[in-house]
Amino acid sequence: MAEQSLPVADQDASAEEKPSARPGVSRRALLGTAGATGLVLGAAGGAAGYAAAPAAATPLTSVGSTEVMFHVKHQPGITDGLQARGHLVAFDLTPGAGRKEAAALLRRWSETARRLMAGEPSGSDDTDVARDAGPSSLTVTFGFGHSFFSRTGLEKQRPVALDPLPDFSSDQLDKSRSDGDLWVQIGANDALVAFHALRAIQKDAGSAARVRWQMNGFNRTPGATAHPMTARNLMGQLDGTRNPKPSEPDFDKRIFVPSSATPSWMANGSYAVVRRIRMLLDDWEKLSLGAQEAVIGRRKANGAALSGGSETTAMDLEKTDAKGDLAVPINAHARITRPDQNGGAAMLRRPFSFHDGIDADGVPDAGLLFVCWQADPLRGFVPVQRKLDRGDALSQFIRHESSGLFAVPGGAARGEYVGQRLLEG
Repeated sequence: MAEQSLPVADQDASAEEKPSARPGVSRRALLGTAGATGLVLGAAGGAAGYAAAPAAATPLTSVGSTEVMFHVKHQPGITDGLQARGHLVAFDLTPGAGRKEAAALLRRWSETARRLMAGEPSGSDDTDVARDAGPSSLTVTFGFGHSFFSRTGLEKQRPVALDPLPDFSSDQLDKSRSDGDLWVQIGANDALVAFHALRAIQKDAGSAARVRWQMNGFNRTPGATAHPMTARNLMGQLDGTRNPKPSEPDFDKRIFVPSSATPSWMANGSYAVVRRIRMLLDDWEKLSLGAQEAVIGRRKANGAALSGGSETTAMDLEKTDAKGDLAVPINAHARITRPDQNGGAAMLRRPFSFHDGIDADGVPDAGLLFVCWQADPLRGFVPVQRKLDRGDALSQFIRHESSGLFAVPGGAARGEYVGQRLLEG
């Protein structure tokens, strides 16, 4: 878990001065002039109240004003920086709902996502939950589960890569919180903006689909650290040191389905593996600092490998200590998850932490909402998880409690909705 995830975006979280809303004025209109980057910059403007005379709105801070585009080559929410708040939700089509109803649903969802990501109200029945906020880096991402294709009569269009994941010995899966016909990932840097999107997506489902499961997550807020850095998980470890980077020449090949893909509707898409991983924090926190670092294979303070150097220094797998023992233990999580130890298998991890309360025994129900992206899960997630299953030192401190695999098509072109090439092809 400690090796791959995107670093938090470099955004300052200074105190916000947010504009008041006027009847009939969209959230986007209140943002003032947004440039191509979606950032609203400039001096403070006049207060926008309910007076009849128009007045300039006070600019939002960088956290609130940042907009992510909806109509892009790859769906948003894959390569974008980690967001402070997230919701994962799976839906099942209702009895009697088929391809026609699914197409109408994806059309509604896509339009709602486009509007909300632009900082606009969701539609005529907007709840006003995020009325005063900007887009706050909101992303909404849609995917299809294995069962979706049989429910819609599209079995011939189901990708081979969407075959169910194999069983792993460490799995203790709750089937009611696993899989699903449809999957939606929502992320934003403001909790109300994220909830607003979740509520809008749920309402849009109408009679076509019902929630199967839903999970809430969080990350560090952008700007909370003095400088951009790799995020930490609830074990206190830097989580994301070895994540593939878009600047790497083979990044697209590893993460995205090629444009020549079969089936063609998955061109420029990706496959998301979603796992709810419970962290047994009471047991973990009983370990000494040195023991925790030996389990992970990296220093807790700065993420450097136990073989020396800084966080980005290549791990020396052969280096030994004064006693002749391997500096990075043979079963250390960081050693086992290295791509060069797994035939080059790599995945782009983009997780959220979660905390769902404390049970009757005083044990926190907390851990990681693991989300990873790859062009083919059989060459990404599966080989790594199989190796972890055979001897990862971290395995005694975590528990995989739910699982899902979803085909996430490429981004919708202007005038299209997500999945249109599948549902109308």
